[in-house]
Amino acid sequence: MKKSLIITMLAAAALTGVAQDSTSVHYEAGAIINAGSGDMAPHYIMANQEGMFTQPNSTLAFGKVYRNLDTSRRLSWGAGMTLVAGWSSTANYATWVDGLGLQYNNPQHPARAWVQHAYVEGKYRGVFATLGQAPTPESAIVSNELGSGDLTRSGNSRPMPGLRAGFVDFQNIPLTKKWLQIKGEVGYYKAMDKNWINNHDNRFNHFTTTGYWMNYKNLYLRTNPDKRVAFTVGMQAACQFGGTRVVRENGKVTETIKQKANAEAFFKALIPGSGGSAGDNNYYEGNHLGSWDAALDVNINRDNKVRLYWQSPWEDGSGIGKLNGFDGLYGIEYCNLAWGSHVRSIVVEYFDFTNQSGPIHYAPADHEGTPLTEKATGADDYYNNYAFNGYHHLGMSIGSPMIQSPIYNLDGYTRFADNMMRGFHMGVRGDIDRLKLWQYRVMASYRKSWGTPFVPRIEPVTATSLMAECQWHAPDGSKLNGLSASLRLAMDHGTLTGNNVGAQLVVKYSGNFTFGKK
Repeated sequence: MKKSLIITMLAAAALTGVAQDSTSVHYEAGAIINAGSGDMAPHYIMANQEGMFTQPNSTLAFGKVYRNLDTSRRLSWGAGMTLVAGWSSTANYATWVDGLGLQYNNPQHPARAWVQHAYVEGKYRGVFATLGQAPTPESAIVSNELGSGDLTRSGNSRPMPGLRAGFVDFQNIPLTKKWLQIKGEVGYYKAMDKNWINNHDNRFNHFTTTGYWMNYKNLYLRTNPDKRVAFTVGMQAACQFGGTRVVRENGKVTETIKQKANAEAFFKALIPGSGGSAGDNNYYEGNHLGSWDAALDVNINRDNKVRLYWQSPWEDGSGIGKLNGFDGLYGIEYCNLAWGSHVRSIVVEYFDFTNQSGPIHYAPADHEGTPLTEKATGADDYYNNYAFNGYHHLGMSIGSPMIQSPIYNLDGYTRFADNMMRGFHMGVRGDIDRLKLWQYRVMASYRKSWGTPFVPRIEPVTATSLMAECQWHAPDGSKLNGLSASLRLAMDHGTLTGNNVGAQLVVKYSGNFTFGKK
């Protein structure tokens, strides 16, 4: 079935390409050098880069070729592939050595070569479908360039291969006279981090879950963005399900559980339903989480816009019902669209994840014979779950990178250890010269964490992160047209991430070629 689906989509893409007059293919090739100190690269070199850069020192080469969908046509196709290869430094993780105890003798580094993207896609009118390992779509709420990261799908981790379908951007809803628009998608993805989890886990206590599936979906409504004031509201939802859970105690495997990944499990990932086994009837199957999202856009004039936005995380019904207090991401973004603006965008955000619907989760039905009748639906433990390692892929958070990813846990703990936190983030970008050949970007953040609701820290830990980046590209029409370079300097300071300093140099050449009829 999988092979026939791939063949069908590839054939459809080829037929669509024949039907069009010409095909324009874009390409990029370049080198990336990271140099720094510490066990990990600084936060603003790692974050929201699709999991490509985690080590303080690396030398990578990449090649990228892709064809974008032509949204001006009724029928269109696209495809792309990105390959990465090179050397990265190692980090030492803890592992269990039987009879000896925990030993810090487990050096790990990223693969020497990997496929970052490989996908095909097609569209008809306002509907699209994508098959493969595609780039992470931009957030409908949070700025991808300057924001701290979307709470549900941020582009912080390497994308999983899968199949997704939905609307191509926002579409006008019939009979609303273009006053109301809709956007949404749904997809299923397969985790590819079995080896990463097995190689980084300390194999002592707790559990590992590998080979799981993930369902992701979103739905947004937006008023006409051409009006002076526009409003966007919607929800994102994700679910991890299936896979094999291996439980260990004192270095010994005590239980191996094959979790359901049949047709019923796929359906319940899309529309949650209670578990069917004894003792599990009161729980939803899989790790369900997501966020309520809203944004208010004000078009001050032709060149100046302001956006106020909000995201509220949820892990279960209490979060969906907004019983998690002030928890969420609160942001304001200013955009100046004038040519050659020294300040093009400013983002300021405050995030708070300290309520988590309270510290206790208790349901009388879980404890037969108890005289207590009240229940408490708290202890959300954001991004963690009792049956899954957590909401991450290859150690990097799929949601906000502000909640520190498990890849930082050198003790070999493959879940989130610091999700009860609050802090600030800001970003600024603009043009240095009037010709827009030079741009800059600056980011800064402060985080304070108290651990998790189930494993709180005795003393809180903090992290201050800074980043400054300068970008250059050759003038159009010059002999160097297509050449660009960027230099990023970043640092972390504090007890959460450690004290890290790093620099990243990216040099690349890009262009396109066209074949077919003109």
